[in-house]
Amino acid sequence: MPDAIFAHPRLAALYDPLDPDRGDLLPYLGMAREFAARRVLDIGCGTGVFALLLAERGVEVTAVDPAAASLAVARAKPGADRVRWIDGDATRLPPLRVDLATMTANVAQAIVGPDQWADTLRGARAALRPGGRLVFETRVPARRVWERWTRERTHRVSQLPGVGPVESWVAVTAVDGPVVSFRWHYVFGADGATLTSDSTLRFRERDEVEADLAAAGFSVDEVRDAPDRPGGEWVFVARRSAPDA
Repeated sequence: MPDAIFAHPRLAALYDPLDPDRGDLLPYLGMAREFAARRVLDIGCGTGVFALLLAERGVEVTAVDPAAASLAVARAKPGADRVRWIDGDATRLPPLRVDLATMTANVAQAIVGPDQWADTLRGARAALRPGGRLVFETRVPARRVWERWTRERTHRVSQLPGVGPVESWVAVTAVDGPVVSFRWHYVFGADGATLTSDSTLRFRERDEVEADLAAAGFSVDEVRDAPDRPGGEWVFVARRSAPDA
């Protein structure tokens, strides 16, 4: 089930206003140009920010996400008719032959279960043309970024047009080895409503990710640093091996 922040209509509508600076997507746009990608699969597209940026540049985009509320936000945006939106995930896709598949932000880490992760990688591979690339990011576990996910460090009050003040913060609820769970809190000043969203991420080691990619039929071209979080994330660039396994 998608997290409430993506699946609850009231929270999905807040996602973009609460995080308007999407500079983290610029490296992915750069890689789409670098790899001359004309067809892109955006896995875990959320509210469609990256998919629409690609479409604006003339790229043929298929965007998939299991959260219907987030897709509703995406489909209501200007230019949304240029994107093929799919309610689902990478394990159940129509036949595709894309040049590039992406998982931006926390998408790769949010696929927590080993079987689901393996199925996602195989689904991405099946959607790629031979030699096509899969690109995604994952946080470096040694940085232990979750230790900063406290109310004291993350609390803020945002004034949102048409919504009013929204108080928000996050706090970790459990750490079990590489699996970290946390809860976002949202308090709406207009009516006093309080909503929460529980999330879980898996912090995989680099060698673990490389082994998973190899098992799914990929070869790792390189592992880059994330410009917006230097030293804090790995950006994997993996190539679909050929022939089909």
